[in-house]
Amino acid sequence: MKTYFITIFVAYVQLVVAQNPILLKDYDPVSIYKSTKTSIKKAKFPIIDMHSHPYAMSEIDIDVWVKTMDKKGVQKTIILTYQTGKAFDSIYAMYAKYPNRFDIWCGFDFTGYDQKGWSKKAVKELERCYKVGAKGVGELGDKGEGLLYCKPTPAYGMHINDIRMKPLIKKCGELNMPINIHVAEPYWMYLPADVHNDGLMNAKTWGIDTTKANMLSHQELINTLEQAVKENPKTTFIACHFANCSHDLSIIGNLLETYDNLYADISARYAETAPVPRYTKAFYQKYQHKLLYGTDMGMKSSMYDVTLRILETEDEHFYEKELFNYHWSLYGLGLEDTILKKIYHENAKKIIE
Repeated sequence: MKTYFITIFVAYVQLVVAQNPILLKDYDPVSIYKSTKTSIKKAKFPIIDMHSHPYAMSEIDIDVWVKTMDKKGVQKTIILTYQTGKAFDSIYAMYAKYPNRFDIWCGFDFTGYDQKGWSKKAVKELERCYKVGAKGVGELGDKGEGLLYCKPTPAYGMHINDIRMKPLIKKCGELNMPINIHVAEPYWMYLPADVHNDGLMNAKTWGIDTTKANMLSHQELINTLEQAVKENPKTTFIACHFANCSHDLSIIGNLLETYDNLYADISARYAETAPVPRYTKAFYQKYQHKLLYGTDMGMKSSMYDVTLRILETEDEHFYEKELFNYHWSLYGLGLEDTILKKIYHENAKKIIE
């Protein structure tokens, strides 16, 4: 009789599930493990955030941001504007109230990039932005179709290793303006959105259309970065987001070993690297002199807390739903103090001071 009722109950549950399927978009796991939950309210050492954007849209917002930075131990934030011309000037003027707390970086003006004489005009605008106060260039962005991030004009079909880019990159070296560049995207975005895709939670929204004409592959984009870095040894490059090699950190690691003028920031790839803590920690240990702290995730206090928890603690199997929309559980790396100091500020000072 007991077996009979169990069979009926299982059949009922199966029927309910069949009638009310759980959709992937609704998946919202809660860890069942009674593991340590550490709250890091302030960074163990002073921080220079090498990757942020002009999230604050008013002086009041900037004041609030600075107070948050003080509370979290962030000494300075690099604002990557993408902008040139009056748009850059406007952003610079708004943040000028706190000259020691923010460095403002400009973009490249790609207007007329397909016309003769463009490079000379673009260099002139770069020099103008430098005189206004730009300390670097970025974030340049190329997901395969070309350098599309900078305002006001995207440069379809032109990549960082294009001969037309050479005068601008050279001028950046002469002006001591580092270049922050985003190449490719996390590798799962290039894979079919099927049952085997490890990033399926976001694959439909963020997937890369590899069928587009003239779209470079992940490896081809890494190759454009390497060529530009190799051919411009006097210009400092920062490959943001680990050059989107979180699936195989040895790819960016080999480049960091080879080229003195190349660094990598760790921004916005915490969720992609924290699921594999031993592998990631070993990478941090090996390349500690070439990695830069960055966020790229807004200016909320809770955002900083997540990054500090991942870098400083050894917490296990926790989820972060406000910032990340993955099904992966995260783990703290428990980095050593010497490594934290380098990533938090010592490496950045070699570049911006």
